[in-house]
Amino acid sequence: MFADSRNYLRMLKLKPSAEQASIWHLWTVFIPRRSITGRLVRGQVWRRRDGRRWIYKQFAKYR
Repeated sequence: MFADSRNYLRMLKLKPSAEQASIWHLWTVFIPRRSITGRLVRGQVWRRRDGRRWIYKQFAKYR
């Protein structure tokens, strides 16, 4: 018996909803986390959910 691939992905919740995939929000990180580029980030960072885990980007203040 073969499972339909869409049902399989839906069961594992691997595909984020459109709202979650496009929204970055500002978050304060106390324990250093890995960013998209692999560097450690802490303090204020941008954070987004990709379906299974959180993705972090360094927050850069503009002048």
